[in-house]
Amino acid sequence: MRIPVDIHTHQQPQVPGEAIVNCFPETFVPQAEGWYSVGIHPWYITSSVASAVGFVLNNRTMHFEELLRHPRVLAVGEAGLDKLAEAPLTLQMEVFEYQARLAEEVDKPLIIHLVRAVDELLKLKLKIRPVKPWIIHGFRGKAALAEEYLRHGFYLSFGEKYQEEALRIVPPKRLFIETDESTTPVGLLYERAAEIREIPLEELRETIRRNVGEIFFRQ
Repeated sequence: MRIPVDIHTHQQPQVPGEAIVNCFPETFVPQAEGWYSVGIHPWYITSSVASAVGFVLNNRTMHFEELLRHPRVLAVGEAGLDKLAEAPLTLQMEVFEYQARLAEEVDKPLIIHLVRAVDELLKLKLKIRPVKPWIIHGFRGKAALAEEYLRHGFYLSFGEKYQEEALRIVPPKRLFIETDESTTPVGLLYERAAEIREIPLEELRETIRRNVGEIFFRQ
């Protein structure tokens, strides 16, 4: 079994299983050796929620929860809160909570998109008290914000752009690497992150490999 080294991308990897590919429920078409996350993104809440009663997969209608239970789906998301999105924040919070609670039911981690809504996210985490990991994807904030998230038990995933000091302070067990929408090969992102953290590249690879195994594959 191939363990993905890229936990969040919107592109099909050259090697099947190398990355967790993010999909909308209505576009989820799993490949035999691929890994996926499925969620309702805050940018597309209106259209996604309107069709959330059911999606067609393998010629039969499946409800959102069924999609999340698919064996090739490793995570719920990306779910999120985004104050720049068109959907009202109150609706975004309802949809986020719905997905966060489903993540608990299906026993899978939650991948989070967050823009200018830190307080709202922390309030929801306090309300829901999740057992499954919550992962902030594409983290670009300063070290102080990283520390705040870490205090509340979040994991942080870093893509192509980020504050170097924030990357340095994340404990190894809370760290992930992703490409998101970047076309930069994930291997180059690992090389840069290892250099910034001043550790051997293979040590970083092993750390992320272990984290992915514990968070995404331990049921």
